[in-house]
Amino acid sequence: MANQPARNNLAGKNMVTVFGGTGFLGRRIVSRLLDKSVDVRAVSRHPRENKLNDSSGKRPSRQIKADILDPSSIAAAVAGSRAVVNAISLYVERGGQTFERVHVEAAADLAAASRDAGVEIFVQISGIGSDPKSRSSYIRARGRGEEVVKAAFPGAVIVRPAVMTGPDDAFITTIARLVQILPIYPLFGEGRTRLQPVYVEDVAEAVSRLAAGKYATDASIFECAGPRIYSYRELVREVATQLKVRIRLMPVPFAVWSMLATAAESLPAVPLTRNQVDLMRRDNVAANDLPGLAELGIQSRGIEAVVHMIERQA
Repeated sequence: MANQPARNNLAGKNMVTVFGGTGFLGRRIVSRLLDKSVDVRAVSRHPRENKLNDSSGKRPSRQIKADILDPSSIAAAVAGSRAVVNAISLYVERGGQTFERVHVEAAADLAAASRDAGVEIFVQISGIGSDPKSRSSYIRARGRGEEVVKAAFPGAVIVRPAVMTGPDDAFITTIARLVQILPIYPLFGEGRTRLQPVYVEDVAEAVSRLAAGKYATDASIFECAGPRIYSYRELVREVATQLKVRIRLMPVPFAVWSMLATAAESLPAVPLTRNQVDLMRRDNVAANDLPGLAELGIQSRGIEAVVHMIERQA
């Protein structure tokens, strides 16, 4: 697919609203947009004080309080926006916050409100492996979310990242910590699940380029993944190698992980969810026939750099 600079004049209406703008991916999207001199609204239920100072050279984002579950607050948040990004994600259901409510119903409401407000670009963050027919309620909701967004906002762009990594992630950081303290590392199943982890900053750059209108493209789905495919077993060994530690690996059946996750979900701070277990049952690899980081002019970075970032911060 050939990409060309978008023709839209960004000197006029130049506001991008990012829902989930304080989250793991969302706050990085906000930062990348600010790098491009784009006006940004960072929307969340609990806005944080912007940590950018004058010496950063960036204009601060506008911190907006809104709840994607409240249609009235959505309309106010998207008003006057040129583009809207939905980077909200839910991993554990609590009360009225269900996967269906957040990933399907609220996503449709946001897409429809954006369409009605005259928004030009809508970017929905989903995930590789999203499937509206999946038996997993989480995976199924992400897949259905894509469908309802496309129906509500014709021309919406879907961005599906692989499992995202970074110094403050819940994936590589956890592996790095455990390989250094456990005498035996427990694998998900036999450790054969294929993964293509992607650096979160690369995904944020991809989303920012799409939302800022930097690339004009007819593509409606982008799958963002890293430069290398690992089995889970290989990935754990690679992290250990980078940290210069020796490990022993032990297969653990998925049924055992599911029981552990069920118990863990009742804890205040959930260390493992059944949805994470479900995701680890399936390969998480980008499709060969869909555009990704390379088509957006981004050279993906491997986990080696992420592991060393984690090591420096330890």
